Amino acid sequence: MSALCLDIDPSIKLATRAAYGPTLANLADSGMPVVAVDADLTGSTTTAKFASAKPEYSARLFNCGIAEQNMIDVAAGLALTGHIAFTGSFAVFGTGRAYDQIRNTACYSKLNVKIAPTHAGISVGPDGGSHQMLEDVALMRAIPNMRVLVPADYNSACAAIRLAADTSGPVYIRMGRAAVGQIYGKDVQLNMGASCVLREGQDVTIIANGVEIKEALEAADILAQRGIDAEIIDAFCVKPLDEDTIIRSVQKTGCALVAEEHSVMGGLGDAVANAICRRHPVPCAFVGMRDIFGKSGEFDELMHYFGLDAEAIVKAACQLCEND
Repeated sequence: MSALCLDIDPSIKLATRAAYGPTLANLADSGMPVVAVDADLTGSTTTAKFASAKPEYSARLFNCGIAEQNMIDVAAGLALTGHIAFTGSFAVFGTGRAYDQIRNTACYSKLNVKIAPTHAGISVGPDGGSHQMLEDVALMRAIPNMRVLVPADYNSACAAIRLAADTSGPVYIRMGRAAVGQIYGKDVQLNMGASCVLREGQDVTIIANGVEIKEALEAADILAQRGIDAEIIDAFCVKPLDEDTIIRSVQKTGCALVAEEHSVMGGLGDAVANAICRRHPVPCAFVGMRDIFGKSGEFDELMHYFGLDAEAIVKAACQLCEND
């Protein structure tokens, strides 16, 4: 379990992607040999903020144009020369279009390449289903040598980027477009293979990450009014998963609910179900995208439409507790 530094303030809203460029600049300030490789989206991914932080940092941003496959290969080459190479694009392109290069160039050789796209999930909103990447965690989780991080807010995204830079080899960091409320304080530190118990409970274990953490915490408040005491775990590290914390929790509560802004196939839910099935079988339920593409709309509207919001978590948790 990671050392916690909570500072929950829903009024402070920033997108996780906003952490990217500034954190790279901070890492460079500390002397780390970080470089950024982008696919002509430096403004959206915020790598432009890294390049503009100091005049000398502009030479450490490599814009490959609209060519994500080449972007990964350039990053691999930079990693082979001793750099810590971060790649940036939209998640649908930065993972899907470049999958072969990520698998066979970066991961096969365990290169120090960090896949850090933005605009993952339905938080892309009006860009629609073609740009709402809902399979990226499944893709990245399945590749040997890859670690997978899904931060919940701006401060934990900063910590996830620092953790990736400190970790040798490939790391995937999933970041989104939507502004989300603050969960963690500025000094939060995340550890690879860890999770964070944000709220202790006795009746149901709710395991979530990313934007679903805010929804899970809101759901826990509603459930408490209904006499259901929910334990909330932020599984920010999907791979390697903190199985021990999850198993200890379900041994206590007797059931588990997983919530993710991702397909129910191949993501956090499957990782948790695998661990529970092997180590301590209990009833499970899953809140996520049900084998469908997204559609255009505002983020909050889409969260409700697709059953990913606090209301959906409350409904699933109540049904789970009734059947337990």
